[in-house]
Amino acid sequence: MILIDQVKQLRKKTNFSIMECKKALEETKGDEKKALKILEKKGAEKAVKKSDREAKQGLIEAYIHNNGKIGVILELNCETDFVARNKEFKQLARDIAMHITAMSPKDSEELLSQVFIKDEEKTIQNLVTEAVGKLGENIKIGKFIRLEI
Repeated sequence: MILIDQVKQLRKKTNFSIMECKKALEETKGDEKKALKILEKKGAEKAVKKSDREAKQGLIEAYIHNNGKIGVILELNCETDFVARNKEFKQLARDIAMHITAMSPKDSEELLSQVFIKDEEKTIQNLVTEAVGKLGENIKIGKFIRLEI
């Protein structure tokens, strides 16, 4: 039997719907690690389905490193203004801008293939794909510029 606390905990970690979390836990007989893998796979499938949809909304994130000598301006796009105002979308933009500051990719293709500085088990592409699964919209990295003195 799956306890509601298990479902809540998985939902908090993944931001998937309560029903999706419950189904994943039921499928894995309560094994949270296996349930996370199932939800990760579902998120990737959602990302593939949504990849052709236009992402004309979004936000501009500016990140200045604490030494004041390196900064990034990033355009991160999504499908609706509703998602653009979501705190998880904003955090994604912040994390990507911080990553660009640290790793100095030359273009979006290189950026997407880089290992994420806050989690060495993920690439930036994995990070974006997870966000698509959680937020339910296509997300694209737009233009970015990195400035350094």
